[in-house]
Amino acid sequence: MLFLDPTYLIFMLPAFILMLIAQGYVNGAYRKWSQVMALSRLTGAQVAQRLISASGLSINVDGVRGKLTDNYDPRQKTLHLSEGVYNSPSVAALAITAHEMGHAMQDRDGYFPLKLRAALVPAVNIGSYLGWILIFIGMIFRIANLSWLGVLVFSGGAIFALATLPVELNASARAKQLLTNSGMIVGDDERRGVNNVLNAAALTYVAGLFAAVMQLLYFVSLVGGMSGRRR
Repeated sequence: MLFLDPTYLIFMLPAFILMLIAQGYVNGAYRKWSQVMALSRLTGAQVAQRLISASGLSINVDGVRGKLTDNYDPRQKTLHLSEGVYNSPSVAALAITAHEMGHAMQDRDGYFPLKLRAALVPAVNIGSYLGWILIFIGMIFRIANLSWLGVLVFSGGAIFALATLPVELNASARAKQLLTNSGMIVGDDERRGVNNVLNAAALTYVAGLFAAVMQLLYFVSLVGGMSGRRR
């Protein structure tokens, strides 16, 4: 098993630690700023409706179960807000709602990284399962080319994570501009809260990219070692 391979732990332990730090950071930022009410007293749903009207978008807003399950669905043109955001007038709710509105604006503008990420989804879904199977079948039967094909297929996950990063950073930049231009955040404290929540969320995507790259490098080293032993 991979987890029993010391080399795997060498590659993945730093990524695992960074992911734990990022998750703790985002949970802490959300917990802190979800308890600070915005002076506007607008809930996430109300913020979404106002931003939709101001930007001229034609999308729906819906509440969904769960914590931090917020997302924008470009196929249904629907903004999904979690329970703690949809009905909350907190600073965290403002930041998260505006971030998802940033994705809606990317969809409207035909933002290339967003389109690229969407195009990669089918390949990534297949590659995440097929890649490592090809790698290990190639290693078992000593077919280096098959293993390298598996590495190539598996690399789609790292490419997807790389494509995701600019999408999320751009959505956060749009969110800050939306909230500032609309006057929905007032004073340095609310501005600091919005930045804290959005920066914490961004770190999770950086950690995800780091983990995907480290896992890919592990497989490269594994297959490369097998190819070297054959010479």
